[in-house]
Amino acid sequence: MSSTPSSDATATVRADIDEAMRLRIAEQLAAGFKGDSIAPDDAGYDQARAVWNAMIDKRPGLILRPTSTADVVAAVNVAREHGLRPAVRCGGHSVSGKAMSDGGLTIDLGLMREVTVDAERRLVHVSGGCRLGDVDAATAPHGLVVPAGIMSETGVGGLALGGGIGWFSRKHGLTCDQFVSLEVVLASGETIEVSADEHPDLFWAIRGGGGNFGIVTRFTFRAYRFGPS
Repeated sequence: MSSTPSSDATATVRADIDEAMRLRIAEQLAAGFKGDSIAPDDAGYDQARAVWNAMIDKRPGLILRPTSTADVVAAVNVAREHGLRPAVRCGGHSVSGKAMSDGGLTIDLGLMREVTVDAERRLVHVSGGCRLGDVDAATAPHGLVVPAGIMSETGVGGLALGGGIGWFSRKHGLTCDQFVSLEVVLASGETIEVSADEHPDLFWAIRGGGGNFGIVTRFTFRAYRFGPS
């Protein structure tokens, strides 16, 4: 969500979440957070912290699993107010394990997997936790495709924000070239719409610049005709 901090900023960032902080966070989220909160002693914790690279064995102090943009905002506000630097997980395929925060906070978007297809306009609206297979399953009945990667379990966010190369790259370009607009939650907790016309500098940066500019809760992609006519 943010770049490497200066030495002055580092002092204000906590590395670990203890039980007392977990209780304070739970009280703060009780009013409106609809997602899951998973602590190290909860059932399902080991499954929730597992990532594709089995060599990564990080143990977050808390995993929050939002179900909506409002939940993501609440999770970001918790991170900011408690001086935590969150890791953000989509598909969990980062080889370096950056989807998990060792001892800290992980925001796991895996419950946000809605895909809506506007076949007439050839636009596909993809929630931030979707995987490539979710997108293909939604677009195929309409004879459409969004140029993306080659593995169905790959997270859309990690692939698209890093560029995105796949079967259709030679013909249609990278996955990030298909961005029409994005809904982004900033570190301040503000939610903005990003496109060529709105926040164009951020739109330029986010097209291949990685996930350090905010949490994308919805991608709107341009789609193309594909399959038997």
